[in-house]
Amino acid sequence: MTQKERMEAGLIYDPGDDEIMTEQVSYLDLLYEFNASRPSELDRRSQLLKKMFGKIGKDCYIEPPFHANWGARHVFAGDSMYANFNLTLVDDGCIFIGDHVMFGPNVTIATANHPVLPKLRQHGLQYNKDVHIGNNVWIGAGAIVVPGVSIGDDSVIGAGSIVTRDIPSGVVAVGNPCRVLRKIGEHEKDFFYKQERIDWENLLDREED
Repeated sequence: MTQKERMEAGLIYDPGDDEIMTEQVSYLDLLYEFNASRPSELDRRSQLLKKMFGKIGKDCYIEPPFHANWGARHVFAGDSMYANFNLTLVDDGCIFIGDHVMFGPNVTIATANHPVLPKLRQHGLQYNKDVHIGNNVWIGAGAIVVPGVSIGDDSVIGAGSIVTRDIPSGVVAVGNPCRVLRKIGEHEKDFFYKQERIDWENLLDREED
């Protein structure tokens, strides 16, 4: 079994293997082009994202600088994803992102991990575990999602949180380690910030929810 095959199987492998590095650098060149693009070059950015990502849906926007170990080759995103600056996707393993997902500034999503045994780390070995992010998820500024974690649909991850375990759907979760604070429910249909009411008459048709 080659090191690339071991990587794809989720086994411990050598990320410095020549076959892996040659392929990885080709995708990183595309990432470099994306980050060097001008703000006015929206069409070029959109075309580059289609080349970079394993899959990316329509109406997606990423604010440079954007960082990804494999240039987002192992990232599979749905429609209407928005990412503020300094999104870091450690995509040695796969990252699955649903529709209408939002990332605040300086968010990190990691799939790569290293063995705890020092002898294995001395040889630069690692393994990868996929991350799954559902639809309509908002991940706040500075949050970190570690390898192997899943986040359910409609949930919000508070700024600065470190997500070390699965988060269910429809909740607000915060902290280090990230824990469920509360369910998203009736309160959110009336208030957008503390006790400040949503002026539905000037926004969307309330019947849409």
